[in-house]
Amino acid sequence: MNINASSTGEEIATIAIAIHQLVNGLPFTMRTSNNPGVRIEEGKVLDYNYTGPILEEVIKTGKQIQIIPKKGAYQGTPVVVVPIIEEGQTIAAMGVVDITKGIYSDIIEITKRPEELNDSRGGLK
Repeated sequence: MNINASSTGEEIATIAIAIHQLVNGLPFTMRTSNNPGVRIEEGKVLDYNYTGPILEEVIKTGKQIQIIPKKGAYQGTPVVVVPIIEEGQTIAAMGVVDITKGIYSDIIEITKRPEELNDSRGGLK
């Protein structure tokens, strides 16, 4: 499988479904920088032509965003979206929708190793 900036929703669907399964079935979205992508819930692709405001922002900035969107399909629900960077260019973005209303994100923070805490929201300064 080769994912690039021009991959379509159909082309990235198999990897997106695998990641969706890895995160215990949390809703998952993914798109490439040149094309809309997929929206997956409950093991099924709901949309092969999906984009969202946070996916688009991550593609533009190349930086991870953890936020509660004010608009879009997941308005009001925490999301974590990360870039996929190849040779210094953001070629795609993927995100988990935290339908646990933040518990998923909190568990990630709680289970960090002590050396990882310095830059986290609960870390020592």
